[in-house]
Amino acid sequence: MSSAAVTLDKARQYDIVRAPVITEKTNFASEFNQITFRVPKDASKPEIKAAVEGIFGVKVKAVNTLIVKGKAKRFKGRLGQRSDVKKAIVTLTEGHSIDVTTGV
Repeated sequence: MSSAAVTLDKARQYDIVRAPVITEKTNFASEFNQITFRVPKDASKPEIKAAVEGIFGVKVKAVNTLIVKGKAKRFKGRLGQRSDVKKAIVTLTEGHSIDVTTGV
């Protein structure tokens, strides 16, 4: 992992952090200073870290990413495909927190 810091403009920061993922599993992870966000598939871990630190003003300890493959679903009898989604699980350092129930 490179130690060079990534600099992003405000527009790219808000493009990277699309929306928080609110589920029972993410609420349980929030007890361990972890927040889950939906991000674009081309976003890298250093970009996600820089975007979260820039938008929310917190210190990020680690970023884990995963790609959720789209399911095959039926829409009015026709077979369709949901799009793939990338999620980022951001671990914050001790003493920092993000309240995802309020707007940015």
